Amino acid sequence: MRTLFTREEYEERWRRVHEDMRRRGHAAALVIGRGGGSYDRCGDVLYLANHYSPASGHEVDNPLNTARSFSAVLLEEGREPQLLIDDPEPRRDRLATGHVSGHNDPMSAAGRALAERAIDGTIALVGADFLPLKYWRLIRSAAGNVAWTEDDTLIQRARRIKSPAEMEVFREAGEIATRSLDLLMAGLVGGMSEAEAVGEAIRELRRSGAVSQMIPVAHGHHIRHWTSEPLTGASRDVPRPGDLVRGWLDSIIYQGYWLDPGRTAVAGGRPSARQRSLVENCVTIVDALIEAIRPGVLVHDVARLGDRLTACHRQGSSQMSTQWPLYGHGTGLYWEHPYIGLTMCEADDRFEAGMVLGVEVFLDSEGTGTAAHEQNLIVHAGGNEVLTHSPDFWW
Repeated sequence: MRTLFTREEYEERWRRVHEDMRRRGHAAALVIGRGGGSYDRCGDVLYLANHYSPASGHEVDNPLNTARSFSAVLLEEGREPQLLIDDPEPRRDRLATGHVSGHNDPMSAAGRALAERAIDGTIALVGADFLPLKYWRLIRSAAGNVAWTEDDTLIQRARRIKSPAEMEVFREAGEIATRSLDLLMAGLVGGMSEAEAVGEAIRELRRSGAVSQMIPVAHGHHIRHWTSEPLTGASRDVPRPGDLVRGWLDSIIYQGYWLDPGRTAVAGGRPSARQRSLVENCVTIVDALIEAIRPGVLVHDVARLGDRLTACHRQGSSQMSTQWPLYGHGTGLYWEHPYIGLTMCEADDRFEAGMVLGVEVFLDSEGTGTAAHEQNLIVHAGGNEVLTHSPDFWW
């Protein structure tokens, strides 16, 4: 088997999920995934079965094919996970389970698989937050008289703590992200257009075996927005010397695992005193938050620290600080809990060893602009391991 991880690793994942299912009274679980470029929703199925559909997620249903790019894993304790996909001839050597079948309509096939088992008990549907209503109707019709409950975080709960093997993947991803972000920022500071700088970053990602969702860039009078060009992430404009420039890998995706470091600099490499102070304050705050994060620490306590630190420096607001009132988030096979913000996580959420996080801050200064900074790290008991090593300052 040529999966990314060993069979034993996948079996341990299945064991943890089944244990959680028992605690919650789930007799079985139907876990939905979506591929075809929609990396944000492939994570649960990728985690359980190492499957990702390359079929277009934008293909319109037709008399032959329905729900292309969608897949499902049927979990029932005591049985190998059953994978139902849209590919009639998958790379079976890459799949973690041997119980796999391809279908022109994988969602109806998932419902039929449930009906054939005649499971006595409640079935957890995992993925109700993105499963189209049309495909839910197909599942429900084919499954027949089944008692359903929704549990969209069932697999995410197992995914929060990374295994040693997953940490190694993240370390390699961190090296790739660092090289890519270095090229992006060097281009923005050195006179390239936004699009040219992004092209250099993407080239490094792709030649290193990674991809990206988007690389949003902003500069000058667009610096208060996440990106100068919302459709592509980067305009063809060239930053003028003295413009604040911000580049973000949103995100590097390596073997399905996500990192999203970002930096702010000044085109031409000669910041004003106010620009220098703004960027330096961002770095200082992120470093202080990383130092405060340890296993067992309440997420709310770190969020409060972020609020105190930013209150000393933030003047005004931007699209980012308003839209994302947080100081970071878990990351893995997409964004994960916890979100480091008082309004975005539960009061009893705590950091745990083995979590991978993005720690970030957005600072606004009237008359100067918006700066931001993000690092990615693994949480350890004896000190956190930063994964992204691009320079903090580009002057």
